Amino acid sequence: MQALKARVRNGRLVLDEPTNLPEGAEVELMSDDLDDEERAELNRSLVEAIREMHAGDTLDGPTFMASLRASK
Repeated sequence: MQALKARVRNGRLVLDEPTNLPEGAEVELMSDDLDDEERAELNRSLVEAIREMHAGDTLDGPTFMASLRASK
């Protein structure tokens, strides 16, 4: 997945950088409605998750799902 940045100009979204998407490609856009505090909390959570991943403190998908099922 490629992250794209755009600005609104005259009511239209205009990309700020080139893209290698094929002509006619359709993209789905979502606006970021987080306030500064929410964005900071999200960033803290992502940094912690990356730290845990590098430390090997993670579970693969099937193991995680099995642990959820077992906890019910």
